Amino acid sequence: MTAARLRELHVAGEPLLLPNAWDADSARLVEAAGFPVVATSSHAVAKALGYDDGENAPIDEMFAVAARIARAVSVPVTVDAEGGYGLEAGELATRLAEAGAVGCNYEDTDHANGGLRPLDAQADLIAELREAAGDALVINARVDVFFGAADEQAVLEDGIARAKAYFEAGADCVYPILVKSPDVLGEFVKAVAPGAVNAAPMPGGPDLSALATLGVARISLGTGLWQSVRADLRAKLTGLAAGELPY
Repeated sequence: MTAARLRELHVAGEPLLLPNAWDADSARLVEAAGFPVVATSSHAVAKALGYDDGENAPIDEMFAVAARIARAVSVPVTVDAEGGYGLEAGELATRLAEAGAVGCNYEDTDHANGGLRPLDAQADLIAELREAAGDALVINARVDVFFGAADEQAVLEDGIARAKAYFEAGADCVYPILVKSPDVLGEFVKAVAPGAVNAAPMPGGPDLSALATLGVARISLGTGLWQSVRADLRAKLTGLAAGELPY
């Protein structure tokens, strides 16, 4: 499936819903349930491989999982590429294409040095990735200023500036991850319109319907499904240890 199909599914007010997968089997279940796109969760993939999130898993192992997922389904696949793993834009574009991905998450957290990359530096990286990939890759540029922010309103201006710069650099969508306040998210969406915005349903924040009303074009569950499955497995194992069959 082409990047064009993934791109056209980003519609403000009628968001693309992505229940992120972590292996070929979960990806097949996503497709079988009728979802038109499979997205990966780097956190869930890394944990399933035995590593912590944050570019701690070996690059080859992460891309191998992405390739297995893409081979297992017939719908477009978008890969959580974290901060790019230190790869040059051309190599990152090549690795994604070889894995069968037509989209990627690309975050502005600098895992090697800590903190966020400067706005201009990240915009340059996005522009280089766009040039290397052409139209064959849907770039979802993550905006991480809201991570750990005690006051979301206080970092909103920085988030909007980053989003606008990333769109100008060639991003197809921006992802102000972990925004919980509907007022802040609504302001963000209006400020970067008509650019597509990705959001996540947060505990205590807007639900799926409210996110659509706010005008987002894409909704990611991130680690949500993986966490739910893992919690269920833990509970069943606890019961099994106590002599209760889990089925």
